[in-house]
Amino acid sequence: MSHRGERILRLDALARVEGEGALHLAIGDGEVTDTRLRIYEPPRFFEAFLIGRGHTEPPDITSRICGICPVAYQMTACQAIEAACGVTVDGQLAELRRLLYYGEWIESQSLHIHLLHAPDFHGHPSAVELAREQRGPVERGLRIKQAGNAVMELLGGRAIHPVNVRLGGFYRVPTRSELAPLAEQLRRVRDDALETVRWVAGFDFPDAEIDCELLAMQESGRYAIDSGAPTVLSPADGTTPNQANSQRRFPVGEFEQHVVEEHVPHSTALRSSLDGRRHLTGSLARYAISGRWLHLTAAEAARAAGLGDPATGAVCRNPFRSIVVRAVEVVHAVEEALHIIGAYEPPPRPHVDVAPRAAEGCAATEAPRGLLYHRYAMDADGTLTFARIVPPTAQNQAAIEEDLRRLVQARLDRPGDPPTDEELTGLCERAVRNHDPCISCSAHFLDLTVDRA
Repeated sequence: MSHRGERILRLDALARVEGEGALHLAIGDGEVTDTRLRIYEPPRFFEAFLIGRGHTEPPDITSRICGICPVAYQMTACQAIEAACGVTVDGQLAELRRLLYYGEWIESQSLHIHLLHAPDFHGHPSAVELAREQRGPVERGLRIKQAGNAVMELLGGRAIHPVNVRLGGFYRVPTRSELAPLAEQLRRVRDDALETVRWVAGFDFPDAEIDCELLAMQESGRYAIDSGAPTVLSPADGTTPNQANSQRRFPVGEFEQHVVEEHVPHSTALRSSLDGRRHLTGSLARYAISGRWLHLTAAEAARAAGLGDPATGAVCRNPFRSIVVRAVEVVHAVEEALHIIGAYEPPPRPHVDVAPRAAEGCAATEAPRGLLYHRYAMDADGTLTFARIVPPTAQNQAAIEEDLRRLVQARLDRPGDPPTDEELTGLCERAVRNHDPCISCSAHFLDLTVDRA
């Protein structure tokens, strides 16, 4: 407590998130006056590293941005460069790409649910302590994650930073017999995934609500992951009785006209706004915008878990319940992966040719943490002249900070003894982990000039 009555809470290292970040919270006269999610990882310069590289290199280079979600970067980079080159990948090659992406959703979402997020709801500092109390759910989560890793290993060549992905498809595609054991493993964990939904649905969820726009890809007829158009769901403003949420869409080529990045002094990551307002990407946004196209098994699991009926446009705005939505998405990914494997016929070639030309192209896909955008420009021989990558966490930062402010303010307004610093620290850490921030993905904003002989 300072002599002016101001209370400062500093959390120098967030636990159980990917990457390095900190929190700064200022309270004066019972009001939250400043909230900052401070990303202090050293800038990583990925966009600058790409300038001067050949057009075939971004899928491999950008996959190193994240060790948990490398496929998201590979798929988005491939599609952006293919768009610049006027190439469309379809048929079984496109289905194999979706299968690989589903593998990443399964392993990444399961990792967050069981090892990073669930300990918060049981009062444990880590998954190790949670496993001592509830060994079964943690082991179940690891089985699900192993199934996702198996998908990535078979199609990508390895589970971390896959090496079998290339422009136009893959270096090698699997045979039907090679996919058979994978299907059997996925069938075994289908019940595990459904049980996980039931498990997390029984957690004790604080009352909370995010007040911002939701942004996700939307593709008519299926739950979007690697195609579609960016779609915004705006909350009712409360001025009109029974007012419904409203939606608007825009082409992916107009993404940067709507999502604008700016530098804030307390963060090494750029912070984004959507048409000048806070927005959130990720599971809550996907469920609100595309829930009607969940696999039937996943949709039923969502209804049973209390998320409402996705067929009628149910919206969940409680960030603590995001763990339930992620579990539903795992069920969806397992079912869709099994469908792709069941209908698979090896394509005649493992890839289509992607010849360079002087052009630029962009693409967006749904990483587990939310919408990921890439744009590249190249000259006639394929040398990259421009690269822009907008990851989910950089977009979510302002919404996370507002979520923190609202939660802390609500706690301060409760009657009784004022919260201790330890209590506020725990509340803030839980609030951040609700959004599963991938801080490492966000720390690469600075310009860098590189001369290559």
